Amino acid sequence: MIFIAHHRETDLQVQTVAQHLSETGELCSGFAKKIGLEQTGLILGLLHDFGKYSQAFQHYIQSAQGLIDPDNVCFVDAKANKGKIDHATAGAQYLYEALKNYGGQGQGELCGQLLALCIASHHSGLIDVLAADFNKGNIFNTRIQKPEDKAHLQECRNNAEPEIINHLNQLLKPAEGTPQLLKELLQKIFPLLGSSHETANTTINSFNVGFLTRFLFSCLIDADRLNSAEFSEPRRLQERLSRSVKPDWDIAITRLENKLATFSVRNPIDTIRQNISLDCLKKAKEKQGIYSLTVPTGGGKTYASLRYALHHAKQHQCEHIFYIIPFTSIIEQKCAGHS
Repeated sequence: MIFIAHHRETDLQVQTVAQHLSETGELCSGFAKKIGLEQTGLILGLLHDFGKYSQAFQHYIQSAQGLIDPDNVCFVDAKANKGKIDHATAGAQYLYEALKNYGGQGQGELCGQLLALCIASHHSGLIDVLAADFNKGNIFNTRIQKPEDKAHLQECRNNAEPEIINHLNQLLKPAEGTPQLLKELLQKIFPLLGSSHETANTTINSFNVGFLTRFLFSCLIDADRLNSAEFSEPRRLQERLSRSVKPDWDIAITRLENKLATFSVRNPIDTIRQNISLDCLKKAKEKQGIYSLTVPTGGGKTYASLRYALHHAKQHQCEHIFYIIPFTSIIEQKCAGHS
């Protein structure tokens, strides 16, 4: 039996669940690798749509394709049930169950909760783990404890191709008592939690772990949507692969430096601006981290910070620069000043 993840209306081609899980896992792994969580990203991708191996989802998508006759007992009204067939809980349960018992102080359970949260939330936005439904209790726990007839975990285990199960088993296989991906994730989490006596920083530590969760969640969302879009429109895949080479920062640097060279020093303020820009240029060679530039209006922050960003990106072989300025608020301030 072929288990379908997506179908393409233009030529009626299908993407199997195994293809979608493997390709999303590869993308997610690449995104998470940027902070050293390659295996963590891989398993998120491999399990995010694990629930699509259920008959409930297969009846739904085959009905949508017209492969099941409306008079057949298996037929599902695809339009009425769009988004209502749960295919995220199974993967979340799979990962949580596999990790929760490792460690003597709840380390495995913490990692299992973090990763299961990403999978369970990937169609809805991150679940508020502190919120409670009046009738059902804690929302996250309710998802993890969802019964087999609703989550279909065991059914999906039985239906999944051997290569998918073997890949999962390899990732979850204990190495010296602990799966390698768990060690990988804990190496990132422990520094964020701080030592046990740092109780004053509990809120900050929790925020840091939450931020890591959001990063992994974004890796999964990007990978899932990108793979789905590239299957739907194959030209997108070719476009992405054609621009996969890292940017040539020298081109942008040369253009900016040529522009800066045209600025003449006409007064003491220009000298100050020039010194600020040179300080930013020197800082660009330092290690990656969080830096602030505090300069009054008119001090040349825009060019100076861009100069830092370009040289810093080249120094550390970065792939992107995100430049965010309060453009709208500045316009409003100026308009208000003239009114």
